[in-house]
Amino acid sequence: MANENVLSERYATVPINEIFSPEGKTIGERALWIAVMEAQAELGVPIPLVDIKRFKKAKKIVDLDLTRTLEKKLRHDVKAKIQAFIQIAGAGEYIHRAMTSRDLTDNVEQMQIRQAARIIFGKYVSILRHLIERAEEYKHIILTARTHHQGAQTTLLGRRFSMWTEELLYHLIAFEFFIKNYPLRGIKGPVGTQFDMLTLLGSQEKVERLENIVAKKLGFKKMLHSTGQVYPRSLDYALLSQLALLSSACGSFAVTMRLMAGYDLVTEGFKEGQVGSTAMPYKMNTRSSERICGFTEVLKTYADGASRISGNQWEEGDVFCSVPRRVFIENAFYTSDGLCETALTVLNEMGAYPVIISKEVDRFLPFLATTEILTLATQSGIGREAAHAIIKKYSVAEALKMRKTGSPENNLAESLSTDPVFAEKGITAEIIAGILSDKKHFIGNAYEQIESVVLDARGFIRRYEREAQYEPQEIL
Repeated sequence: MANENVLSERYATVPINEIFSPEGKTIGERALWIAVMEAQAELGVPIPLVDIKRFKKAKKIVDLDLTRTLEKKLRHDVKAKIQAFIQIAGAGEYIHRAMTSRDLTDNVEQMQIRQAARIIFGKYVSILRHLIERAEEYKHIILTARTHHQGAQTTLLGRRFSMWTEELLYHLIAFEFFIKNYPLRGIKGPVGTQFDMLTLLGSQEKVERLENIVAKKLGFKKMLHSTGQVYPRSLDYALLSQLALLSSACGSFAVTMRLMAGYDLVTEGFKEGQVGSTAMPYKMNTRSSERICGFTEVLKTYADGASRISGNQWEEGDVFCSVPRRVFIENAFYTSDGLCETALTVLNEMGAYPVIISKEVDRFLPFLATTEILTLATQSGIGREAAHAIIKKYSVAEALKMRKTGSPENNLAESLSTDPVFAEKGITAEIIAGILSDKKHFIGNAYEQIESVVLDARGFIRRYEREAQYEPQEIL
């Protein structure tokens, strides 16, 4: 008894599953055979029109049991598929003429890759749109920014979303280029020289015309000219790397959601009836954000796997890569699909808790303001390193006191104003209090940066308005 593919069954949506299903792959293979056969007929190969019609009529009549039965006898998967299609169509033996197995499998796999890549690209465009909306929705919420997971300065919650937006946009532009320029292997024969097709058609011109006809029928604009038996597996490495890179912004978003939720600053959403823990009824775990992080790890693993077969084909090619490619190509698309659906769900259902966020800023604000106080001290004539040492002494002492006593009161400003050096230079409690009185001035260019990123992202989205409107399906 075979086990289900958990990535396919649990996380991927119907369109992606259809592409990589046995039925979907079979239909794709038959589409290629028909395209080649029609091109051969157009170029003078005597193929009866009635047989072409029979093959086209039988294209979607898939009998997997018949194919398996034939494969057990023939011990060759492509030969079994050829015979099954001929038998189901009730046609003459006109498919797969002057072709080798890799003329079929590589080109069909590339068709699947391009179809799936377009779907995933569209979903990431939708994620980009959702990130923009959150960036704008939260651009007025002042937040404690953290580096090394320690309070650093202030930022805007919306600016965090602009960070992820900009990262995703960069990789979307690269993936757009990858899809548009993704080349078809073409009908190259056993070693890539097209000898058999040249023998059948009789001229180099006809062979080139056949490839162009087939590529057009399959929707490809570019084709490799001098590949071997298999197309370069570095293209698989490029694909898997692109999918892993695309996931990075969502991974960063999900990690930060988990951290912020731990301080009750945000929620990823918790639907009525949802359970966070079988043991602790009160818990509302960020399980979807954790899932996104898990997806990103899987994609990086697949990208690493693809690196192992890149540039590792012997001479004109071999099929040692068949097993790993069967594992990581379609699974990478299942994973990417599940990641997109989950990320979109979190972006739709999440929420912020401004009151808690504001209290955290108030608690940390004197610490967060120390870089400005340091600048004020140097402008007052205190040496930069001397001022740094003074601020550090009082800051560390205040932080330890707050941690030991549990008090939310931060008296750093008062402590600094009593320092003899600061007092001598006229840095009073009133001056420091004035610095702390306006939270907004601490955010620097955060507003402008959000606006710049949103402008760039909207410009990209305008080319893909339909894709940008996609909304996720219900996730488990």
